[in-house]
Amino acid sequence: MTMIATYTRHIRILVAALFALAFLRTSLAAAQPVGLYVSPQGNDSWSGKLDSPNEGRTDGPFATLGAARQAIREMKKTTGRPAGGAAVWIRPGDYYLERGFELTEEDSGTAESPIVYRAAETQNARLVGGREVSSWRKVEDQAILNRFDPAARGNVVQADLKALGITNFGRLSSRGFGRAVTPAQLELFFSGKPMTLARWPNSGFTKIVGYPSGVGDEHGGKLGTLTGGFNYEGDRPARWRDTGDIWIHGYWAYDWANSYEHVASIDLDKRLIKTSPPYGHYGFRAGGDGGRFFFLNILEELDEPGEWYLDRPSSILYFWPPQPIYQGRAMVSVVESPVIHINGASHVTIQGLTIECARGTGIQIAGGQSNHVTDCILDDLGNYGIVIDGGTNHKVEACTIYETGDGGVSVSGGDRKTLAPAGHVVENNHIHHIARWSRCYAPAILISGVGIRASNNLIHDHPHCAILFDGNEHAIERNEIHHVCLETGDVGAIYTGRDYTYRGNVIRHNFIHHTGGVGMGSMGIYMDDCVSGTLIYGNVLWKLHRAVFLGGGRDFRVENNVFIDCDPAVELDGRGLSTAPVWHDMVYKTMKQRLDEMNWKQPPYSTRYPELAALEQYYSKDDGVPPGNVLIARNICVGSKLVNVTWGAKPQMVESRDNLTDADPLFIDAAKGDFRLKADSPAFKLGFEPIPFDKIGPRK
Repeated sequence: MTMIATYTRHIRILVAALFALAFLRTSLAAAQPVGLYVSPQGNDSWSGKLDSPNEGRTDGPFATLGAARQAIREMKKTTGRPAGGAAVWIRPGDYYLERGFELTEEDSGTAESPIVYRAAETQNARLVGGREVSSWRKVEDQAILNRFDPAARGNVVQADLKALGITNFGRLSSRGFGRAVTPAQLELFFSGKPMTLARWPNSGFTKIVGYPSGVGDEHGGKLGTLTGGFNYEGDRPARWRDTGDIWIHGYWAYDWANSYEHVASIDLDKRLIKTSPPYGHYGFRAGGDGGRFFFLNILEELDEPGEWYLDRPSSILYFWPPQPIYQGRAMVSVVESPVIHINGASHVTIQGLTIECARGTGIQIAGGQSNHVTDCILDDLGNYGIVIDGGTNHKVEACTIYETGDGGVSVSGGDRKTLAPAGHVVENNHIHHIARWSRCYAPAILISGVGIRASNNLIHDHPHCAILFDGNEHAIERNEIHHVCLETGDVGAIYTGRDYTYRGNVIRHNFIHHTGGVGMGSMGIYMDDCVSGTLIYGNVLWKLHRAVFLGGGRDFRVENNVFIDCDPAVELDGRGLSTAPVWHDMVYKTMKQRLDEMNWKQPPYSTRYPELAALEQYYSKDDGVPPGNVLIARNICVGSKLVNVTWGAKPQMVESRDNLTDADPLFIDAAKGDFRLKADSPAFKLGFEPIPFDKIGPRK
């Protein structure tokens, strides 16, 4: 090659490189998202392209999210969707909403051009679904003062909500086990904490002591009829002047079934309470460890700091603040719809916002695909923190959720008949002190459908179960769960039950410790009512009652777990063999119906879960379905009995092998809760695999 040819070739390469660099720069510039700004100091008539007002205040950020949403819609119509998407930067401050903010399909982004609504400073931009209450004054109405407990007089203040423009107070409604999720009534929050609607007793419960008419329950006991009412103890209700809108919250028959019910009448002579429809659940249990309840929404019981009462006819809110009223901010919830509703939109991200003080749910996602909620705080809400209903590949990540009326995150999706997965992820969140109203079956994470993952979450301080799931192919892994099941019984920190077709689920590498429980107590991992086909692998369960409870089911693998101070480590029963109608009907009616609904003898169920074929021999007869194909292997068990077989089950229904039960496993420091194993642990000779402790719980 000549020198000229070589030189020409180099020039061509250089020119090509320069063109490539120019194209790359252009592409990179084009890929940058269009920025819009929202600020409490903004104006919806401005362009939204500046992060603060200009010098003449002729342009600057928007004042509302609605204006930013409309600007993006107009941009799509005129110039097309921005190649790099759009980022709406929300400046610090409080954004008071009269109604929820909705994004629909026309507000979607794409994978390459997402739409992002994000705080300019993480968690310092607050979407508030309530109003501040001001103009507090002392109570001077003598008739009202006479109704107060003497300790309350001089401490209770009042405010006129109607004078503040608040006239919709919502309503108390029957909530709890077996009830639909409905928006909460107006609630009061002070200094960011929910206050207590005036109640008696101030803490704990009082007892049901009898009932005028009873019937037998399905377990051989006796319950008072729901329409007949129940008898209470003592004469406390004789103090109450207005009984027209009193409510009661109770565990009427069982420790796992609560509800709020309206008091229809109180007979002071008979000490008899009757409730309005829908009454309650099952019936009223009395005596011993029978039903427990408390009264609420009573002016006369506003008798300690932190309690409040709203006189609806007069619109007067009465409050005994826990500190001088001027030292905190009092808020009442107003917005009933989701504060943010992503309704059919896709590729939308909500990032770094605080969402608080509303009667409904914080963020709801319905349909769509690949929407993300990340690094948000959701608190002081009447329903759930976040609800995902359908769609695919949505994600809730690094959020903090607390003080909700119902649960934390509810996530559903996938197709159970085809076993098509949803691909949703709930990861790296901190969820605590929830279920303020709906105490049972309103978990920190509620999973329903197919192919959903809940991982690396920290969950604690909860009255009932931490993670409740139904369906198939879910992964529940690397979560830390403690101090749950605090108010209820017959409950598990991780719970599912009553369907032979719930299969392919994996519960792996979770750390569950120090749970509560009343009555029947609580379990770490509860496979209730013959549910089957779960892999329980590599979990650490410490200071629990039953660590793993297999309630009559089949096809379990309980492997490579660590059990410390549980009672017992694994319990298996044979309730599916019981001839009692409640259990026989569960197997041959409820469970069989659910098998048939999933067309269990045909693909995909017959091929994905071949163990189902073993059920045919039991459904061809009528003498029950036993546990079977249960493996308990390579577990470490300290201070506990490894396996307890009870209630009709037999030891030969369980294969137990290679478990370390009679030797020191050589933990690093068990006294301090460090259950890592030393290098010379005898467990390794049995095939035990190390637990990845450093990967459990939220990541920094």
